[in-house]
Formats: sequence, structure tokens, C-alpha cells
Amino acid sequence: MAATESAENYLESILILSKEKPVVRSVDVSNYTGFRKSSISIAMKNLKADGYITISPEGYIYLTQKGLQIATMIYERHQVLSAWFIRLGVDEKIAVEDACRIEHDISPESFAAIKKYISENP
Repeated sequence: MAATESAENYLESILILSKEKPVVRSVDVSNYTGFRKSSISIAMKNLKADGYITISPEGYIYLTQKGLQIATMIYERHQVLSAWFIRLGVDEKIAVEDACRIEHDISPESFAAIKKYISENP
């Protein structure tokens, strides 16, 4: 089952938090995203059911290989697109917001072409 944009955002958030914290809990995801704990609880239940995360008995959230693959892809797209837009002269706040929207819909071919262009034109 393909991840929805919402699921991709949650997985990316878990990845980012896991780089900053020794463990990630639902409350951390709630604080990071600004969504209510009840909404996060439902989202984590769905991500677990779809095989994207595991949750320990202590409530620690871990990305599965499947979840990590998606989170890494979305995070890379976000980083590359944000940086590219900023290089083009777009305000940083707008660049990050636009990258967040585009990262979910851009084809692998278009993203690869953008990465190639950026690397060849520093």
C-alpha cells in the first residue's frame, strides 16, 4: 500500500526527531507537528497497521525498513528542493513550504533531473 501525503509527513517527522532524540514518542511527534495527541495516536496506529512503524511497550516509535525508506526519500526531496528554491532567490520560508508540498508529488525522474542539474551547476 502506498503511503499518503499525511503518512509521508508523519514518517519524515519521525525520522527528523530520531536524529535529534534518543527515542521518539507520540508526544514528541505531537509537539513537532503541532497536531493534537489524539490525532497523532490515530495516525501512529494506522502507520503501525500499514507496517511503517513499530511501537515498543514503552511507547517508543521506530521506523521499519519500509517506513525508513519512505521517510528518507521524502526528507531528501525536502532538503534538495528547499535548498534549490533558496538558491533561486525564493524567500526561505516560502521555499520550505513549497518544497513540503512538491516533495510528495514530484516523480522520481523529475527529482533525479533536478538533483543532476544542481550537482552540475553549483
